[in-house]
Amino acid sequence: MTPRDDSESPEPRRSRWSDLDRPPLNAAALRRALVREGGLWRELDVVQRTGSTNSDLVARAAAGGGAGGGGRGGGRGLGEGVVLVAEEQSAARGRLDRKWVAPARSGLFFSVSLRPGDAGVPMERWGWLPLLTGVAVATGLARAGGVDTGLKWPNDVLVTVGGEERKAGGILAEATGDGGVVVGVGVNVSLRADELPVPTAGSLGLAGAVSTDRDPLLRAVLRGIEDWYGRWRAAGGDAGACGLQEAYAAGCATLGRVVRAELPGDRALVGEAVAVDGDGRLVLATEAGVQEPVGAGDIVHLRAG
Repeated sequence: MTPRDDSESPEPRRSRWSDLDRPPLNAAALRRALVREGGLWRELDVVQRTGSTNSDLVARAAAGGGAGGGGRGGGRGLGEGVVLVAEEQSAARGRLDRKWVAPARSGLFFSVSLRPGDAGVPMERWGWLPLLTGVAVATGLARAGGVDTGLKWPNDVLVTVGGEERKAGGILAEATGDGGVVVGVGVNVSLRADELPVPTAGSLGLAGAVSTDRDPLLRAVLRGIEDWYGRWRAAGGDAGACGLQEAYAAGCATLGRVVRAELPGDRALVGEAVAVDGDGRLVLATEAGVQEPVGAGDIVHLRAG
């Protein structure tokens, strides 16, 4: 048998262990740790590569849930408590359809399915889901990674690298059309300086995390989502009653800052971010002396308050 010369192959097959600093996740171990009777998570899969975990779960919901798509949620659509993790995404999306690019196994890339309506949470309170997830992400990363993070309203995870505030993660919530919501999370964990997609990006490693082991990081974040989602759902989506509103405000790097809100319809509003209200909206105090809530828009931090 003639040995193959990989130099002649345009795309040599990459081993799962090709980067020893970035070992693959162990799906079986994660399932043993997180999937339990009576818990939120009922199904957890890890795929090597996909376009977007959010798109995959939304498509499964549209198709009636696919394999194992029943479960909680009365057998409709995708059901609640499905977790899909990808080692690499080729078409990951953030808010406003922005692309999210990162090398394989360099971060946490996953989506979860939730059905707050089945527990009686009014739809007008579902805007808290990305904020709830942000609190869980920040808490989990601090606990398992030993790194301080800040939350930029409504969906960015910030770290400090060399004294500079940088984005290390993002959260995207999408309605599935069958009464559910898919929430996706992307966090740069071990991304190196020469791998940054833009100079304003960061990672846990660059921010001095004591650990960049993705397994305990993912477990901590998913347990945090389960905990906060359970509290919020039990309170009927009342973020004030369950402590979520206070927890988010405590970790929100946007509050106290002068910001520019770029709103739908090419409008812009400048003011000091003074609160996050009961519906999860950012309240801006403008120079005109009015407090105006912003429910959707792109927020630019201008300076500290």
